Parts: sequence; C-alpha cells; structure tokens
Amino acid sequence: MKRVLKTAGIFGLVGCAAFNSPNAMAAEDSSWYIGASAGQSISQINSARIASQLNGAGVTTTSIGEDNRGFGWKTFGGYQLNENFAIESGFFDLGRFGFRSTTAPAGTLNGDLKAQGVNLDLVGIIPFNEALSAFGRAGLTYAKASDSFTGTRAVIATNRKAWNYKFGAGLQYDFIPSLGIRIEAERYRIKDPFAGNNNIDLYSAGLVYRFGTGSREVAQAEPEPVPVPVAETPVAPPPATKKVVFSSDSADDSLFGFDKSTIRPQGKRGLDLFVEELKGARFEQIRVTGHTDRIGSDAYNQKLSELRAETVRNYLIEAGIPADKITARGVDGSEPITRPGDCQGASGNALITCLAPDRRVEVDVDTRRTTE
Repeated sequence: MKRVLKTAGIFGLVGCAAFNSPNAMAAEDSSWYIGASAGQSISQINSARIASQLNGAGVTTTSIGEDNRGFGWKTFGGYQLNENFAIESGFFDLGRFGFRSTTAPAGTLNGDLKAQGVNLDLVGIIPFNEALSAFGRAGLTYAKASDSFTGTRAVIATNRKAWNYKFGAGLQYDFIPSLGIRIEAERYRIKDPFAGNNNIDLYSAGLVYRFGTGSREVAQAEPEPVPVPVAETPVAPPPATKKVVFSSDSADDSLFGFDKSTIRPQGKRGLDLFVEELKGARFEQIRVTGHTDRIGSDAYNQKLSELRAETVRNYLIEAGIPADKITARGVDGSEPITRPGDCQGASGNALITCLAPDRRVEVDVDTRRTTE
C-alpha cells in the first residue's frame, strides 16, 4: 500500500504542474520540460562476492538468499536542443535490496542496500510522427549507496559516494503538445561498498510536461484581386499570382508544431482544401517558401525552413500536383512579417508568442481559372 500511495503522489504532482503551472515557471521557451517516473527496480546482487567477503572475515557462508527487487522512482528536468537531442538532469531513488545468509559457525547475517543520487544525461530522439518518438540516453550519475547489516555476525555498516555511468532507452507519446507519457528501461552502475560494482535496472512509466507550448494564431489576409484592364476588344486576362499563407505555429490548424517539420493531422485540412482548389485551376508554377522567426542560429533556421518547404511540396505531389511545376526553398528568418520594434522588451515565451506571425509557409501560385 505504501508503494501505491508513493506512486500516486509522484504522478499527482506532475499532473498538477501540467494544468496549473504559470508559463513563467522555470522556463524561457517551449524547449524546457519536467517530469517524474516510477516502477520496478532490479538489482544484480553479487552473491559470490558477498560470500567471499564473509569468508574472508573468518566466517563460512552456508547459504545466501537474495531480495533483488525494489520500488524505484525519479524526477527530472530537461532542455530540448533541437528535434533530435536534449539534455536531462534529475534525482533518482532506486529502492532497497538485500540478502539473507546463514553462516558457520551457526549464525545469520542480513544485509540491505539503498541507492539514490543525481544524474546528467544526453538524450537522442527519433520522432516517428507528431506524437510518438523513441529515445536513447547515456550519462553520468553521482550516487550514494548505503549498506546496513543485522544478525548474529557483526559487520560494520558502510556508505559510498561515487561517480558512475548509466544508459537507457524508451518511448514517449504526447497526448497534447504540453503533456505526454513516457516508458523506459535504464541501467544504473552503482558502487556498492560491500559487494563492489552493482548494476541496477529501472523499468518505469511516467509523465512529461513541456512549458510554453501555447502560441498565437496568425490571421492571414487574402490578397487583393489583380484588376483586369478595360479594352475595346476582348483580351485574355493575364495570369494572376495568388499567395496562400499557412501558419506554422497556431493553436488549431497549424501545419507544424514548434521546432517541427512533420505536418500535423489538423494542419492537413487546409492543405487538402488548397489541393482541391488547384485541381480546378490552370497554373504555370507553384513556389513554396518556408520561413522561421529570428530566434536561433541562421544555419539551424535555414535548415528548418527548407525542411518545412520540402514537406509541403511532397504533400502536394502525393496529392496529384505535377512535381515539375513545384519548387521549394527556405529563407530562415530573413523575410519577417513583424517589424523590428514590434517585440521590443519581450523575452522567453513572450518573445516566441510575439514572433509567431514570422513562422509560416507561403505558397505562390501563377494561375488562371479554367474557362472551358
């Protein structure tokens, strides 16, 4: 029952943070996140080494029973550097493990091990779609391992603090952009003061809350129609250039999530309507241009803007638009809609929201309506 209550408490704290935390809480932009996980921990207790230690003290071990399963949990915070990498740090408690032994001369010796500490990990991320991703991690731990003993044989309790390594892998599914569930398996290398190096595996499930995922919807104005000159004799209307702007960061129908290049399901509705309109028109060329805001390096933003433009181009081709009539390019943040003074004094999440109009994909179509 205590373990159940402890697990419920951990998940309750994260749930409260997800629905009640202000945007200013420990976050400058949507790359920051926090979370907590709990589950089964399994220790690879070194029975042979324990027996050797006892025998070396003038005691013969006749039997050893292991209690190598415990309840582990961790809390963590992280910063996502880009779509594929993040840095994560936190506190972990891997639970309690032990052994029960009988000795000759007749006696008993029981030992318990507790391990807890802090970690710093580099996390690699592979997104499968907008909601599901796989990840792997490798990092360092600074852990305290505490041994205590009871029974008829006198052994002094010991503690040891040491640096070591850890690694793991898992899956994450985001219900909404700000809240997701994570399952993972990790191996912690712990310096046991009595039995040497000890591997402890933690199989856990938990919640992840990401800060600052809200954004401002960008209203897109339709361009004014090109006037047709009046002539005494009928003339064919010149080709018109039509511009359609798709938001990359609005709440309801955006093509992409923040810092993403995969089309979201709700963003496909606007593209599908646009394709239907194209199928009723005659056109010469379609130019797709990806834009970002001015936050971040020019090289990173250039790559992101190109990926978004190529994603829209590929979607149009798959919908039946001829590939030789579509070109795509990225211009990073070199053609903003906002003016230099619009976001003066804003920083962090406020700056991201203010610059939302700059994050977009523009499609220019040289077209004229079919009259046949």
